Amino acid sequence: MIAIIGVILLLLVLTVLLYMQQPKFGKAPSGARLERMKQSPNFKNGVFENKTHTPSLTEGYSMTKVMWEFLFSKNPNQKPHQDIPSVHTDLKHLPADSNIVVWFGHSSYFLQMDGVKFLVDPVFSGNASPVPGSTKAFKGSDAYTVADLPEIDYLLISHDHYDHLDYETIKALKGKVKKVVCGLGVGAHFEYWGYATDKIIERDWEETIPLEHGMKLHTLSSRHFSGRTFKRNNTLWLSFLLETPKVKIFLGGDGGYDDRFKAIGQRFGAIDLAILENGQYNVAWQAIHCLPEETLKAAKELNAKRIMPVHSGKFSLALHDWNEPLREISRLNAGQIPLVTPRIGEPVHLGDTAQVFTEWWNELDVK
Repeated sequence: MIAIIGVILLLLVLTVLLYMQQPKFGKAPSGARLERMKQSPNFKNGVFENKTHTPSLTEGYSMTKVMWEFLFSKNPNQKPHQDIPSVHTDLKHLPADSNIVVWFGHSSYFLQMDGVKFLVDPVFSGNASPVPGSTKAFKGSDAYTVADLPEIDYLLISHDHYDHLDYETIKALKGKVKKVVCGLGVGAHFEYWGYATDKIIERDWEETIPLEHGMKLHTLSSRHFSGRTFKRNNTLWLSFLLETPKVKIFLGGDGGYDDRFKAIGQRFGAIDLAILENGQYNVAWQAIHCLPEETLKAAKELNAKRIMPVHSGKFSLALHDWNEPLREISRLNAGQIPLVTPRIGEPVHLGDTAQVFTEWWNELDVK
């Protein structure tokens, strides 16, 4: 019996190892790229480290308990019972002076500023996992595909997790993207997937990239982790701040709360729009994902004039109700800071600070 169990386990391990040879798992940094990473003050003992202590689990929680709850807890409202509503916006024919943000669900969005087109963390494959069918997009949330996108000047990738760096989407985008901006090491995936080296801009925390029309893109820190295989933190995770002569927009990526928000607010002053993670959270892993009250606290410390909460509305990666993140931040905010909560595809006009959004998540049935 022991021998049979051993053979079964060996076969399972071999199956996993063979499956992980697929291109979607990416490529680990090596050669000159790895040598550059080693020069970073944030790279220590062979991996990148957060600026503040960041435990994988909150004290008092165990991985066994967390996995048991995730696999066997039942929440009838973890996924919506109706299609997520969306709006069709013709992104290919936008006027050059149309400064807008269009959200595609989760943390994927399109941004046009002064005619320059940005795409952030696009996931259009319908799955947020390397295992087919395991983390499917909510019905209705896949209203947009790569075919709906215009040519992209800058593809911004906050980190290499599957719900932010989607192999199928990245391959389909290859002919449309002029430049990729990502953290140190992430460029190895793009080169492996056929992107030219001269299209890839890899940066550390606290760097600045000059762009067209007097714009600047600042690569800033986050409190998170990275990895597409069993090895963690062999690539860098980022947040961004897009600074134009008239507007500042914070692009938060993923990450738990810490004092970086206050430091960014002090450095850059008032921020016109803060696009912040708010969703797929759990007290058990609070260090790496903000709770709604922490998202609000972060926005205040960023001196944000408006908040656009993302990382919800498309995938269920936590045990809370699918609409709890938007419901909770709306309740907690109580009108303190204007909330930008568009439906998928609904244009957010950056010059219209009085633009009103419906609480569309409350219009869907719950059990």
